[in-house]
Amino acid sequence: MPRRELPYEDEPVTTTPHPLTRLLQRWTQRVRAFDGRRPLVWDVLVTGFFVSAALIDATGGWRNTAADRDVAQGPILLMSLALSVPLLWRRRHPLAALTVMAAATAVSNWTGAWLQAALIQFIVVFNIALRLPLRTLGRAAAMTALPMTVCVFAHPRDSWGELVVPQIWSFAVVALAGIAVRSRQDHTQALVERARRLEVERDQQAQLATAAERTRIAREMHDIIGHNLSVITGLADGGSYAAAKSPERAAEALEAIGTTSRQALGELRRLLDVLRDDTPATTADRSPQPALTDLDRLIDGVRAAGLPVRSTVRGRPTSVPAGRQLTVYRVIQEALTNTLKHGGPDATATVDVSCTDTGVTVNITDTGTGGSSPPGSGRGLTGMRERTSLYDGTLEAGPLPVPRGGWRVHLHLPTDSLPENSETP
Repeated sequence: MPRRELPYEDEPVTTTPHPLTRLLQRWTQRVRAFDGRRPLVWDVLVTGFFVSAALIDATGGWRNTAADRDVAQGPILLMSLALSVPLLWRRRHPLAALTVMAAATAVSNWTGAWLQAALIQFIVVFNIALRLPLRTLGRAAAMTALPMTVCVFAHPRDSWGELVVPQIWSFAVVALAGIAVRSRQDHTQALVERARRLEVERDQQAQLATAAERTRIAREMHDIIGHNLSVITGLADGGSYAAAKSPERAAEALEAIGTTSRQALGELRRLLDVLRDDTPATTADRSPQPALTDLDRLIDGVRAAGLPVRSTVRGRPTSVPAGRQLTVYRVIQEALTNTLKHGGPDATATVDVSCTDTGVTVNITDTGTGGSSPPGSGRGLTGMRERTSLYDGTLEAGPLPVPRGGWRVHLHLPTDSLPENSETP
């Protein structure tokens, strides 16, 4: 059986508003803007329009629907003005305006004039439903019910079909329209406020992310440049000392300086490539971050710079998540760098790494006599604490007792503080 084509199923769906709709929206926005800038002028224009309509009806048109066509022209004019002029205060004093209009409507119904200008009071009812608390609608309903009661007593025969039922329906429809418009405005304002809060939160999140990224970059650059420059300085000092007595040792020092410099430039270039906006993520260098398996190379470089280091690694370093391995590596790197800088010429260092099921524990001690930088004097100790806090670890750094001397750094990272796929610091 051939497939039955549904009508209009191939027509494109468009969300572009109709030109007439756009025109109406534009004019509505202009009217609202004018009302916001000059509310009094707008109130005078609206009131003037309805006053003119009421006076035109008062010249004779009111007799077409009146129960008594012999009412004097003077009271008709006064009642028409009382039913239209209070519209000027519909926004500032809506209840007072409705009171005057309800009184005029009661007089109109009692005399039998039944002026059509009484319908103007529902504009005030709409403003009450739109702007005042909803409980005020009860008072407004009572004010509009009073003229209907007068009409029932004065003209019990024709008033129900002519005035009472239309008045009840008119009040209900106008009140519901005002509530609907008010709900729409409240919903729109809530959406606008939510959008504003989301923009503020987005900006705050962006600022926090920027600050965190700047801190991370500063920490990485400090670890990379600070350590490698310290190693290069130690190699250069040792090479210059050995140049006169042992040219071979000087050549080895120069070669080690070149190797260390190239490694530092490579790590720095990789870090800077990530920061470049015009570098696609797919073309960035994806070489792995240093891990515990790279400790031997790190310690060899420190030894080549003139610092004797004894290292011990227990357990299975490969079982430690990559983020924690990088943290341990950077802490050891920073501790050895501080020993190179401040430990003195006869300092030695010991690195002890223990990998267990409960976490990773690291102890770095030295026998330096030159002292270390006091806590908070540089980025090194701050960076170590920041890295440690990412994994809810503990870091202790301070001088050893006086008889022995030197400096000690103790690090412990638990294994269950963060999932293994957490972000690398």
